[in-house]
Amino acid sequence: MADPATYRPKPGEIPTSPGVYRFRDAHGRVIYVGKAKNLRARLSSYFQDVAHLHHRTQSMVTTAASVEWTVVGTEVEALALEYSWIKEYDPRFNVKYRDDKSYPFLAVTMGEEVPRAQVMRGAKRPGTRYFGPYGHAWAIRETLDLLLRVFPIRTCSAGVYRRAHQTGRPCLLGYIDKCSAPCVGRITVDDHKQLAQDFCDFMAGDTQRFERRLTARMNEAAASMEYEQAARLRDDIQALRRATEKNAVVLPDATDADIFALAGDELEAAVQVFHVRGGRIRGQRGWVVEKVEDVTDAELVEHLLQQVYGAVEDARAAAEVADLDSEGRAASRRETRDAVPREVLVPVLPPDPEQMTAWLSGLRGARVELRVPQRGDKRELAATVRANAEHALTLHRTRRAGDLTTRSQALREIQEALGLESAPLRIECYDISHTQGTYQSASMVVFEDGLPRKSEYRTFSVRGPEGDGARDDTAAMHEVITRRFRRYLADRLASGDVELDDSDDDRDGARASARVPARPRSGEVPAEEPGERKRFAYPPNLVVVDGGPPQVAAAQRALDELGVTDVALCGLAKRLEEVWVPGEDYPVILQRSSEGLYLLQRVRDEAHRFAITQHRRRRSKGMITSALDDVPGLGPTRRKALLTTFGSVKKLRAASVDEIAAVRGMGRRTAEAVVAALGRDGGAPDAASGATSADVPTGAGSAPTSHDGAGPGMLGA
Repeated sequence: MADPATYRPKPGEIPTSPGVYRFRDAHGRVIYVGKAKNLRARLSSYFQDVAHLHHRTQSMVTTAASVEWTVVGTEVEALALEYSWIKEYDPRFNVKYRDDKSYPFLAVTMGEEVPRAQVMRGAKRPGTRYFGPYGHAWAIRETLDLLLRVFPIRTCSAGVYRRAHQTGRPCLLGYIDKCSAPCVGRITVDDHKQLAQDFCDFMAGDTQRFERRLTARMNEAAASMEYEQAARLRDDIQALRRATEKNAVVLPDATDADIFALAGDELEAAVQVFHVRGGRIRGQRGWVVEKVEDVTDAELVEHLLQQVYGAVEDARAAAEVADLDSEGRAASRRETRDAVPREVLVPVLPPDPEQMTAWLSGLRGARVELRVPQRGDKRELAATVRANAEHALTLHRTRRAGDLTTRSQALREIQEALGLESAPLRIECYDISHTQGTYQSASMVVFEDGLPRKSEYRTFSVRGPEGDGARDDTAAMHEVITRRFRRYLADRLASGDVELDDSDDDRDGARASARVPARPRSGEVPAEEPGERKRFAYPPNLVVVDGGPPQVAAAQRALDELGVTDVALCGLAKRLEEVWVPGEDYPVILQRSSEGLYLLQRVRDEAHRFAITQHRRRRSKGMITSALDDVPGLGPTRRKALLTTFGSVKKLRAASVDEIAAVRGMGRRTAEAVVAALGRDGGAPDAASGATSADVPTGAGSAPTSHDGAGPGMLGA
């Protein structure tokens, strides 16, 4: 725990301008980001008597070791910079809205030459139009299946499309008239793109135009006594109506609005939003957030709008960087306008509604109205959204009952068993996997606050002193721990976002080599663009190795050689689930029913799973080799071009030098080298990959192993 007085800047050093500030801990990690109209007034409020602060604010200021700030021109700029920093640094004391699930969207890739409709999750891509989000992927497929009768656009993957184009035969959807088959020329690329545009217009709410068009065509067919055609059109109209009826009209006058609602208490809150487009509910999302900072409902709403619509700003910036044609740019602009509606209805206005309105209007490119619904249909719909939020919070509490208490108990038991000064909030675990000494791989998994943090997982390919692997498990563990913490020290030394205080008298070389972290210094910093995050910039509180005394001793030797003394270490042996610590002759025994032991087992098993996954990936890649791999001057891009053009190594072997040289990117000299390489290859090509029996390493079919007992586990045995 740090005393805030030790890093408090002088009041005269802090400007009274609007800006953004961030607190860092002793390791330089950003733990909180905020913005203020007046930086001096806001920062001074953190350095009053600690007893007068909210308990969450107390925890933050006593964890921090420095504060820095950036002056901006306007409050709108502060809003945008605050969002960028929160996204970049993921501060632990900032409220984070995490989706309670990964919501699927119906996406149409209008930026491609032949647009494709598909279910898509994750970050939005430039040039793609999104509809939703939907509660379930099956709801998207059901809607899409209905609409393909009327809008038979492409839904197949790139590989299926390319194969159909090469063979001249469409896939099954083309035969049953649920795809217009542009792959074989049944429809031109331009006509297919217009068909995809019509589909997007229908999904965006322009439904009556297409229903009127089909009705007119049905009447014309009936008048011409083309009754079969009229019957098909009648079925198409019914399909459109069924798809439309799935979303009943909830707001009149084709209203476009996002309606937010909050429900919660002092510890956590649930958020729900209904996306209404054209008066119909087109999507719904939900979050549950833990209030790790002292925030009001108004501030929660502000953070929520930043996160929801900040992604729109990121997508627009990506579209500007991407090389899109005019249609792709137009699709990106439409996507932005769809994502930021004309009206944003919230349960309570944010602290600065004018600035938030200006920011949203800038994103949309048109005026956005931010308000609290007071009467009528919109207030009734807001009440429905709030009821959904209350239900989501009740369900979350039911599912998570006791979870936080259990995790806290597990961390406390580990702290007491290992004699640590504080609970190990960040745990890293390492494991080694190999097959009889080949494809040696290691994993690093990270648990924070007792939960896996998969974005921090890392894998290592064990090289050994000669580049052909380590001699045994202990040597492999020594190498992996050395590489991880050497990178940590290098990242700490090279990190440009931490200004080190050189005023201390300790200049014996340890501080210069970054082995002992220097205290960050408070002050003003530039508003630099977020750079690449350092992968190993933060040390763990506890390192767990999968194994017994030999592995623990190897890891401790690596830490000692690097001078890392502030990281605890233990090993978990699988045979008797014994916890070994360095330098002890006897293990630490935790009760079988101990929550601490259960957490260590989860960490160890996750490291084991991740190591085997990486090992199998390397082994599979090593098994699938091709006769083209050793052709001089033939890289991955040209190998892919050859296999795309000819389809297989067998057909490529039958091709002439001129045919190979005609492939894009190939020259005659390289074509001659390919012919020579394939001509002297004596192996029988594999039907799927072109791999030969000579390419598969001996023993590659053996099962992967992960030695972790009390013995060293010789790799070459």
